[in-house]
Amino acid sequence: MLVVRRTPLLIAMFSICVLPSVAATEGSYVYCDNGLRCVMAPCPSNSARDLATGKIVKGVSIDLDRLSQKDKALDLSDKLYAGKVVVVGSIENRTQTLNGKQYTLPWLVAIGIERASRDSERSHCSSH
Repeated sequence: MLVVRRTPLLIAMFSICVLPSVAATEGSYVYCDNGLRCVMAPCPSNSARDLATGKIVKGVSIDLDRLSQKDKALDLSDKLYAGKVVVVGSIENRTQTLNGKQYTLPWLVAIGIERASRDSERSHCSSH
């Protein structure tokens, strides 16, 4: 009986303590081609600007698997290349093997498209 009464309290405590920290890891980014060309892997050809901090993450790849079908239907290839959209997501480091060597590389894990980007937000892009 006591367990049943405490369950809602435990759920509320979990929501307050854990969920804000999960949401805090998401941010808004402008991902684009930065003009650098690849000589050998890993390639530094793409960058992502964190709009909250202004920090630019170089050599980042993008994972679009978690986007909704609606967002995937936006013909994102050209828009991402030019930095014309603001992507909601988070940066995570992933280990990859390239040319027999292991690298830990940054990935922008996109979960949504927020809006069109402004010129000032894509100043790190080669198309700007």
